[in-house]
Amino acid sequence: MTETSPTDQREWKPKANPWLIAVVVTLGAFMEVLDTTIINVALPHIAGALGSSYDDATWALTAYLVANGVVLTISGWLSRLFGRKRYFLVCVALFTVSSFLCGLSTSLPMLIVFRLLQGFFGGGLQPSQQSIILDTFPPSQRAAAMGLAAIATVVAPVLGPLAGGYLVDNFSWHWIFYVNVPFGIITFIGVSALVEDPPWEKKRREKVDVIGISLITIGLGCLEIMCDRGEDEGWFGSGFIVTMGVLGGVGCIAAVIWLLKAKEPLLNLAIFKDRNFAVSTFLMAMVGALLYAAAIIVPQFAQQVLGYTATVSGEVLAPGGAVIICLIPLVGRAMGVIQIRTIVAFGFFFMGASLFYSARLVPTTSFAHLMEYRILQTAALAFLFVPLSTIAYATLPRELNADASAMFSMSRNYVGSLAISLSTAAVTETQQVRQGYLNHWMTPLRPEYQEYLAVAQRKSIEHGVSVAAAPEVALHQLQQTFRTQVSMLAYNQVFMEIGIIAFLVVPFCFFLAPSASTGNGKGGH
Repeated sequence: MTETSPTDQREWKPKANPWLIAVVVTLGAFMEVLDTTIINVALPHIAGALGSSYDDATWALTAYLVANGVVLTISGWLSRLFGRKRYFLVCVALFTVSSFLCGLSTSLPMLIVFRLLQGFFGGGLQPSQQSIILDTFPPSQRAAAMGLAAIATVVAPVLGPLAGGYLVDNFSWHWIFYVNVPFGIITFIGVSALVEDPPWEKKRREKVDVIGISLITIGLGCLEIMCDRGEDEGWFGSGFIVTMGVLGGVGCIAAVIWLLKAKEPLLNLAIFKDRNFAVSTFLMAMVGALLYAAAIIVPQFAQQVLGYTATVSGEVLAPGGAVIICLIPLVGRAMGVIQIRTIVAFGFFFMGASLFYSARLVPTTSFAHLMEYRILQTAALAFLFVPLSTIAYATLPRELNADASAMFSMSRNYVGSLAISLSTAAVTETQQVRQGYLNHWMTPLRPEYQEYLAVAQRKSIEHGVSVAAAPEVALHQLQQTFRTQVSMLAYNQVFMEIGIIAFLVVPFCFFLAPSASTGNGKGGH
């Protein structure tokens, strides 16, 4: 790469309007993030259409998350290898093609292969989007620009189930993939016309770090498979899960050691020497866990317990996205007068309180109450994403932006994907524990049991059920009530557990620098 002087780098500005650039790159990232949750409500339909079980169909989600997590980590290196703009365009083009091929799939193995490709090429969009925005805007405008980026990162997972539910209920599951095609074409044209690489992000000659790539792939891929399939396989009672856990742990540890010792590592771990970035990355990982865990539990509860359709369960989440869009500009202004670490600490506390408040589910929980719970959960994210995304890069040299963006995005998305798997597993296992406890009281020897059956039989007869059939109908109602109560207790407990995690994160917020603004950084912006 041709060397540029500090003056040239300081004076560089994009030729196109920075806000147009931000919009087109955010559209690409929005499209990719949407695909992490849009498939969730469609899995039963996919399983039925392709003649597979629901558990087997979840491999379509697992494959995407595994490929996505691996590429997120090495996207900074790939950006340097191909040139950032070229890499972004390749990702957009092949993500769009992979989406189209997913829609054409006629078997589950076919869909899983194309979802792997979709996750692989989609993984480079978010970190590239962030690094483009960082280099396009001066520090004084970064908070506002990151607010726009938040639309992709925070709102897309919220709208995913809504969009997926609408498309599945009104068209077919194929359209959750076809919908990416027009947006992909628009993004490709916009990026081609508007985005340009700054002097310090031109294509460079990079050594292919085969060992580093292999270790990262093994480590992150195996850990994701372990968390995603653990509950189905019986966790560590399964040799397969134990193998995945050992390979994942060894792979991650070996990858860190290799990256620290390699002369030309594919990811420069020097980014973690900056305290603001290191702490912000940890906190953003927690944001990802809370965001994705709550985003998957709410529609799951709405569909499986309350019997909502895919569309209606998605509608529960939609108002939360609108609230975030309204709050983000206000949070951006507050960052100028309130310490960022205070805002972030409030965000995690607010999140914990909202999750505790949500742990009040009952069989008669209405659509309005469920929507209220989700609005409060989502509103807390407005106090987390923009402040963290702004302060994380405040004191980093700009030449480290690509590696930093890759790691920052990876921490949020990868930990978020693990949270999806672990939260759904937690609900299932908690139901089993609660059921085992309540079974002790489900015995004909208890007067409450007999009283419930007597009342249920009498009401059945009043509604036209024959005297002979009334006992069987009453028993069925009792079993249904029992299952509903078990589910209520499980979901409430998991909400409480996630809320405790949010509260425990609050003290770590004060390891961020005690500044009200982000400053100019060390990179000469």
